[in-house]
Amino acid sequence: MRPHATTTLIALTAATAILLSGCSEKKPGDPSPAQPPASSSAGLPSNGAPAVTDPIANTATVEKDPCSAIPTTEIEAIGGKVERTRTVNLSEGINCSWLFVEAPSTLSGGLVVGNKKGLSALYAQKSTGGLTTFKPVDPIEGYPAVIYANGSEGRGTCTLAVGIRDDLVYTVIPHLSSGNPLVEDPCGMATKVAAAAIKNLKGA
Repeated sequence: MRPHATTTLIALTAATAILLSGCSEKKPGDPSPAQPPASSSAGLPSNGAPAVTDPIANTATVEKDPCSAIPTTEIEAIGGKVERTRTVNLSEGINCSWLFVEAPSTLSGGLVVGNKKGLSALYAQKSTGGLTTFKPVDPIEGYPAVIYANGSEGRGTCTLAVGIRDDLVYTVIPHLSSGNPLVEDPCGMATKVAAAAIKNLKGA
């Protein structure tokens, strides 16, 4: 596998961390990522990644408008009052960024459309020792998931990737400050957010 393919999720995480505190609104006319094929790509899953048995095909709306995946009221029920919501254009897709009133707590979520290998890219990265954290967790709403990092571990931080198709993941990345009630359990927060996003994606 080419290095670019196996590191695409790590690149997204790093870019998200940089942009969360100073991101700009998506402007009309900005290019949107192309919709991946509904069916799994040939040869996936690979590198020991689990198969997605109930792939979600209808993702076009959330690819273009990631904040539509989860109503703000649902985010607030999970993590507290939201001050504002913004979209962040990244090289691998468009993310939604929620800034909580208990600043500088933030939450990012979105589809990584630039990664065409889904969870298999992470499993490949793990197999070469490229990750400092790699922890498969219980399926979320029936979809396989992994908590991972590449040196970005820390209090109040978690990176969760959920395979919604063999060739597509939804990532959730909380960065929580001491004022947030979930600062000691950011992965628990990420799991709840991912579950809400999956329910809404399946109902779209």
